[in-house]
Amino acid sequence: MSSPSKRRDMDVMKLMMSDYNVETINDGLNEFNVEFHGLYEGGVWKIRVELPDAYPYKSPSIGSGSVCLDVINQSWSPMFDLLNIFESFLPQLLLYPNPSDPLNGDAASLMMKDRKQYDQKVKEYCERYAKKENIVNSTADEESGDEEISEEESESSDDDIAGHADP
Repeated sequence: MSSPSKRRDMDVMKLMMSDYNVETINDGLNEFNVEFHGLYEGGVWKIRVELPDAYPYKSPSIGSGSVCLDVINQSWSPMFDLLNIFESFLPQLLLYPNPSDPLNGDAASLMMKDRKQYDQKVKEYCERYAKKENIVNSTADEESGDEEISEEESESSDDDIAGHADP
């Protein structure tokens, strides 16, 4: 079997040659962003990927904003590669959430009680937050060194719709 670093390089290159837009961070292959076109109403998200030194024996760190997908750690195997994350894991997590352990309790509750209203909220949120221009703007903000918005500045009336991530 090849060394972990060769496997990492091969998996990253395979992801770059796929249909995904991949932007490396600090000119390395250990940390990069992937443009993920989600399954909801044409939404687009920027997913940050960090590969540990022990990859593929240790799972990658996958995150988007304040969400980190630790669930991948639970089912990770060296048999998987980075394409599995974007072609299988993320779509399955988005389409078949676990109602007994939801990431967002308010969204899970709405999904269970009123699927039609849930679908409408998803559509509204994708229109508002998951557009290509939002990704471009967030990348420009990161590169310009703009400070993050404080908690007080970011609070809005949308909190009752989006809810908060469960601990």
